[in-house]
Amino acid sequence: MTPRNIILSILAAFLLVANLSLPAFAAGGLAIEPSAKDKCRVCGMFVARYPDWAAEIRFTDKTSAYFDGPKDLFKYYTGMKKYDPSRDRASVSALLVKDYYSLEAMDGRDAYYVTGSGVKGPMGPELVPFGSEDDAKGFMADHAGKRLVRFGDITRTLLNSLD
Repeated sequence: MTPRNIILSILAAFLLVANLSLPAFAAGGLAIEPSAKDKCRVCGMFVARYPDWAAEIRFTDKTSAYFDGPKDLFKYYTGMKKYDPSRDRASVSALLVKDYYSLEAMDGRDAYYVTGSGVKGPMGPELVPFGSEDDAKGFMADHAGKRLVRFGDITRTLLNSLD
């Protein structure tokens, strides 16, 4: 092996190891990865116990708040002064929820949410998120969903009606 090939092999190995050890959002991904110690900022439940429902708010200072479902994420987001007076919406860089079918993280501002279905999250009735309107409508038909809402429709009144 030539010295050039050795250097390239070492560099490739270093990059592979470094990339595997980076958290998903440091690498630009949208994965929601709470640790076993992360608690929902609204109800106090351990988020990692409910990976299919996990949601996350990322802040401009590169920190995150985790939630056991979209409903609690939006309770926090719409009542930030109650849950963390040091934060405001201007400090939010991303709202992440998981598509109900694919379980892939997506921007919560772009999702379609179904309310009133028979499907429950960790805290009962939930905003069930979807990446496409067709999936949301299909879910509504299959699970007796009552309403399809978007980000701009999520208010404290709507959230309170889910409790």
